[in-house]
Amino acid sequence: MSISQANYPTLADALLGGETGTLSRNLVLAIAGSVALAISARLEVPFYPVPMTMQTFVVLVIGMAYGWRLGAATVALYLAQGALGLPVFAGTPEKGIGLAYMAGPTGGYLVGYLAAAAACGALAAIGWGRNIVTTVLSMLAGNALIYAFGLAWLGMLAGWDKPILAWGLFPFLLGDLLKLALAAAVLPLAWKVARRAV
Repeated sequence: MSISQANYPTLADALLGGETGTLSRNLVLAIAGSVALAISARLEVPFYPVPMTMQTFVVLVIGMAYGWRLGAATVALYLAQGALGLPVFAGTPEKGIGLAYMAGPTGGYLVGYLAAAAACGALAAIGWGRNIVTTVLSMLAGNALIYAFGLAWLGMLAGWDKPILAWGLFPFLLGDLLKLALAAAVLPLAWKVARRAV
């Protein structure tokens, strides 16, 4: 089944009800999602071996809840805000640094966010994300895309002779496993709530 043929409603559609896909509703959801991404990037949770943000969790949940088009558009809006110099990325100063930040070591991960939101949204369009197993598989796919883009960019920037996996993968795996478990609990629960509301 192609994405265009899929007829499963998104979680946002199921929870909000009413006419789906209206421009005004999608705009509100995209702005709310970009704000959630900015907040999740700026809040650090003490964790081992490195502090953890909830940004990848929010990216993947946005994709699963919004669908591939609106999910990708939301992440694109967030990236545009950062490119314009708004302080929406992790570790940026109050005035932001825009494209210079995006061209740095984390730039590939930011592009990976866009791909991951679209991929998770596409999986949601075929009915994934409604139970623990498909949610875990969706989150794994999304995380794999984020790491693929991030590590490829980091390797090109720093050189493949450097310990790229030690810098850009291994320190984050434990935190991502925790976020994956959280998503596996939250998304199916949200679908149960949505079904009761219908």
